[in-house]
Amino acid sequence: MNKNEKAEIISEVKEMIENASAVYLTDFSKINVADISNIRNEFRKEGVTYKVIKNTLFERAMNEAGKFDKLTDHLVGMTGFAFSSANPVAPAKIIKTYFDKNKKLSLKAAYIEGQFYDGKQLDVLAALPSKAEIVSGILGSLNAPASGIVGVLNAVVRDLVSVIDEISKKQAA
Repeated sequence: MNKNEKAEIISEVKEMIENASAVYLTDFSKINVADISNIRNEFRKEGVTYKVIKNTLFERAMNEAGKFDKLTDHLVGMTGFAFSSANPVAPAKIIKTYFDKNKKLSLKAAYIEGQFYDGKQLDVLAALPSKAEIVSGILGSLNAPASGIVGVLNAVVRDLVSVIDEISKKQAA
């Protein structure tokens, strides 16, 4: 690989780092090509970019971007990089699912929204709700009082109808 190719890769990786809200480092040393393809497809479905980049090139791009400095210690061995911008916890869920099935793909470290996570925290990261789940929970909470008011109003009307019905039955008798 010549200097121009390296510079181009560093530039591309720097751009991915700057645009990502989450970066995951994985150890894929025990995985075959077919499994890597399946993992990439799962990542793609969630809008996650998964790349295998030389550790030294990633480190240079990271230094140029001035982000994710704690990842340097984890740039050892065969490393795959997952970049996510829309759903920062999606990669953790995919990595955990694959790790639980095969015990092959493992998390080295991650940065999510500027917060560093060690590879041992995969279970915690995978359990985090996605942004869509958080938003739907908030909207559900906001709708709950409105539906409660509607229920109370319906109950008042129902009770009023029952009272009028009982009065009409007594008058008819």
